[in-house]
Amino acid sequence: MSASKRVAVVGVGTMGSQAAWRLAARGAEVVGYDRFAPGHDRSAGGGETRIFRSAHFEDSRYVPLLRQADALWTELQRETGRELRRLTGCLLMGPTEHQQMATVLESIAEHGLDHEVLDTEALAKRFPQFRIEDGDAAVLDRHAGFIRPELTIHTAARRAEQLGARIHRYTPVREIVPSSRGVEVRTDAGGERFDSVVVTVGPWVNDLLPDLPWEVEIRRLINAWYVPVGDAWSGEERPAFIRTAPTHCYGLPSPDGVSVKLGLSRALHRPVGDANRLERTVEPGELDIFTELLGRHMPDLHPDPIRLSVYMEGYTESSRPLVGPLPGTDNVVLLAGFSGHGFKLSPAMGDIAADLALDDATDRPVDFISTLDRTEA
Repeated sequence: MSASKRVAVVGVGTMGSQAAWRLAARGAEVVGYDRFAPGHDRSAGGGETRIFRSAHFEDSRYVPLLRQADALWTELQRETGRELRRLTGCLLMGPTEHQQMATVLESIAEHGLDHEVLDTEALAKRFPQFRIEDGDAAVLDRHAGFIRPELTIHTAARRAEQLGARIHRYTPVREIVPSSRGVEVRTDAGGERFDSVVVTVGPWVNDLLPDLPWEVEIRRLINAWYVPVGDAWSGEERPAFIRTAPTHCYGLPSPDGVSVKLGLSRALHRPVGDANRLERTVEPGELDIFTELLGRHMPDLHPDPIRLSVYMEGYTESSRPLVGPLPGTDNVVLLAGFSGHGFKLSPAMGDIAADLALDDATDRPVDFISTLDRTEA
């Protein structure tokens, strides 16, 4: 490993803050650029809480990466003394015949994950805050819980700076120009040359890299917070939760116990035409699907939200992220299109980005998400 390399991290958010930390921890000379500042709420890194889970609905190949992330979450908390993650469990619910429930059980069996399967009766008794339907079952992922996204990004970036990184705040990058002598990063203040660049700009990826050979669709998502009106949500167990069907949704009890955050799946998010013009006002009609979900599955939450937040996320056609070098160059590493599943993986992705930026390779099992030989449109 050439720890003396100069590496730029463009976008110091969910992935970029972790990449800066991992690069600086290895002794690289790290310079970060962010159009705002680490921990801002204008992209995909907001919302007070995000889910961490060990079991995976989408693809069991993520589990080894989640284990790597798990170790690094612990390390970052130890190094900084901040509680960035709390393990409260995560309840994965849905009809037993639904494919995602089958996939998560296969993932658990393959990797020997700590879990508990609950049938309809046990689920209704133990977690009365949820209205259970015939045929429902649940898996309690015990090594799961919530992450504090804004605090995590701020903390990882600050830790990188403590280790020697420099971060240019409120400094949008206008162009990245690879050459035989390295890579030039151009801002309104001029250009600076690096040995390699890690691009982690989230929803601005299409602006910065307009010739990207893969489509990353930017969508606008809404989070809404609701107040419990009874005692069902005040039990000792307050896990995060995901429901697979009939409407895919997720939620997290707030750390202060006052409310419950609810979010929706990709299909229910509106496309964003311009990441610089995100519509942050939520119209009343946009809450209809939330109200319907509460009435059907969580009737002990008052249907009028006390808080709303709007964010952006980037999605690929396959929902698998783009991780690896840009075509035709080994010294520009891209992390993009995490399709709503990235935050829990972010320390592992930062470590993988450091591998690729410093060594041009990684021994982590990323073939299924790598940009190399990627045929996805």
